[in-house]
Amino acid sequence: MNNLISKLTVALILTATAALAADKVALNIELPKPLFVGTPVPIKGIPNLEPKAKGERPDFLVAPGTVNLAKGKKVTSSDKEPVIGTLDLVTDGDKEGDEGAWVELGPGKQWVQIDLEKESEIAALVVWHFHSQERVYLDVVVQASNDPAFEKDVTTLFDNTPGTGKDLAYVESYKGKLIDAKGVKARYVRLLSKGNTTNKLNHYIEVEVYGKPAA
Repeated sequence: MNNLISKLTVALILTATAALAADKVALNIELPKPLFVGTPVPIKGIPNLEPKAKGERPDFLVAPGTVNLAKGKKVTSSDKEPVIGTLDLVTDGDKEGDEGAWVELGPGKQWVQIDLEKESEIAALVVWHFHSQERVYLDVVVQASNDPAFEKDVTTLFDNTPGTGKDLAYVESYKGKLIDAKGVKARYVRLLSKGNTTNKLNHYIEVEVYGKPAA
């Protein structure tokens, strides 16, 4: 009897999962062209480094009508005077790795923050730091909140800080890093880093935030 109940439970779960998947579509992420310049600095001493992905990234399923909510939205930062570029480059839609496509923030822990203008249901983020050379950005944290100061009601979506974070460090590529936001509802998204394996600076080429304005 217990065996029959277990089988029925599994069947119901599989049916429900299939029904949910049927209502979803693959997220269409337009990728920039691969671009490699200069001689990369060897990546050493990075614990818990994610293996390099081979082939195409698996489809990420989202609800129909999901869009990039970050396009053209206002960006603020802990660095009021970026070393290179301007903060609007983070959401201008240009993901290429060419000169002039990125903003460069100073050394140490720095953040950029995107105002989506209203509370939104966020499905995923895709982040491009600097992908013209292989490098790993350090202490990468991605958070969402309705509080612009990020002092309360903060949801951490990604954290690869050694010793405290649960996510893996990763090598930058033209594909960007896709982060599952699991439908969190928030108006603001904040991304932090603390230099990289090539130098102590922090770079952002583009950040896309996919979702829908919350009802």
